[in-house]
Amino acid sequence: MDNILPKINFIGNKEKISNWICSNFPKNTSSFFDAFSGGCSVSYHAKHLGYQIITNDVLKVNYHLAKAIIQNNKIKLSSVDIEKIFNGKPKKGFIYKNYSNFYYYPDECMQLDLYRSNIEKIQNPYKKSLAFSLMRRAMIRKRPYSRFNINWKKVVQLRDEDFSYKHYKRKRAYHNETFKKHFLDASVSYNQSIFANGKKHKSLNKNIFDIVEKVDADIIYLDPPYPGTMNDYYGFYGFLDEFILKKKLKPFSNNFTDRKKVIEEFEYLFSKLYNFEHLLLSFNSNSYPDKDIMLKLLKKYFKNVVLLEKKHNYQITGKKNKKTNNEYLFKASR
Repeated sequence: MDNILPKINFIGNKEKISNWICSNFPKNTSSFFDAFSGGCSVSYHAKHLGYQIITNDVLKVNYHLAKAIIQNNKIKLSSVDIEKIFNGKPKKGFIYKNYSNFYYYPDECMQLDLYRSNIEKIQNPYKKSLAFSLMRRAMIRKRPYSRFNINWKKVVQLRDEDFSYKHYKRKRAYHNETFKKHFLDASVSYNQSIFANGKKHKSLNKNIFDIVEKVDADIIYLDPPYPGTMNDYYGFYGFLDEFILKKKLKPFSNNFTDRKKVIEEFEYLFSKLYNFEHLLLSFNSNSYPDKDIMLKLLKKYFKNVVLLEKKHNYQITGKKNKKTNNEYLFKASR
């Protein structure tokens, strides 16, 4: 591949196994609906394979990522665009007033308020989505463990390079590099990731239950939050949506995370998939429900159901993988 998926830093991203997932696409198919697109790794691989892609994610920041590197076929950020984003003096805006010494230091919050107001001035929607995606990368790089549900006291400790080295043998100096440096460091790879495959693509930002009956594609791919694992995606990334929208948000309904409701939710979703001839579902051996229950549910709505398994390590934090899992791929057809 000449165009490579840039670094996303998204918990649950399937970058390392996207080739395996896409190698199991049914033959004679040409359109692909990624219903929980997240970090877009599977959609990106499918785009390389020539598929027409529709993505969806409830997080606004993931919608912009998909718009920037999936729906977008050619538009890139120029050096002039980037210069405009970082032009001006830091200002006391929404981020400063609400999140100083909560997510970042006050001077950093003022910088984010400036950059957000400058991004608003970008007219081209693809350039704007690219800018949001690059700023997302910069904001994530300055957060310990690449997420926003770490309390401020711990953040301060881990951004103290001497403390971090003493306790963890890692200085984590990148947490103290500027947003601008992180943005610039990633800008080349994000621009280079953009390519056309001869198809028109579409990115959506909806609750899956609101749109699944309105989308038409050969394949639907489901990679929902895994009950029983790290799955609080609003807690991890909801602040990025607040940055984009410049307002406080209530947590969205985190479907497929509550063990008491998840079987009912899966069954309800499966019952609505009559637009799709083929289904692929990613799941995990540490998740609930177990594979036998999931097979039983799928067989109520699809004639042919196969379970594929692959060893897969999820590295969430630290130098080493914390646990070895079996990654499940349920493959079903009418």
